[in-house]
Parts: sequence; structure tokens; C-alpha cells
Amino acid sequence: MLKRFIINIQKKSLKERFLLVIAILFFVIYLILGLIVLFMKDLPLDMPKNYRIAFGLLLIVYAFIRCIRIINDNKE
Repeated sequence: MLKRFIINIQKKSLKERFLLVIAILFFVIYLILGLIVLFMKDLPLDMPKNYRIAFGLLLIVYAFIRCIRIINDNKE
């Protein structure tokens, strides 16, 4: 499966590969940002704990939605 994924990436144009890297980068950014909002005690945002947890979970769910889109876009 990994070999097929690599071959599929190699078939893409330079522009498509660049956009794939950017999409993966933003997936990682949203995931890390959600984890920071959830677990950082001294968050500079003045937010109640319930809203902070909801916002962190929303960011993590959005990151996984982006991950699913990346996977579906890279299937032939």
C-alpha cells in the first residue's frame, strides 16, 4: 500500500505535489494547535475551560476531516 501511494505521488505534477505537501502541513498545524489549546494550562487566550476544550476538539476534528480529504484526493 505504501509503495502504491509513493508511485501515485510520483505520477503527480510538481504543482500537485507541492499542494499535497501544503495540505499535509496544514493537517499537522491544525492537529498541534488543537492539542495545544486542549492541554496548555497558561493559554494566552482568556477563555473558560469548557470553551477551550470545545475549541480544541473542534480543531482536532477538523484536522482529521482534512486528513480524510487528503487520502481521498490521492486515490487514483
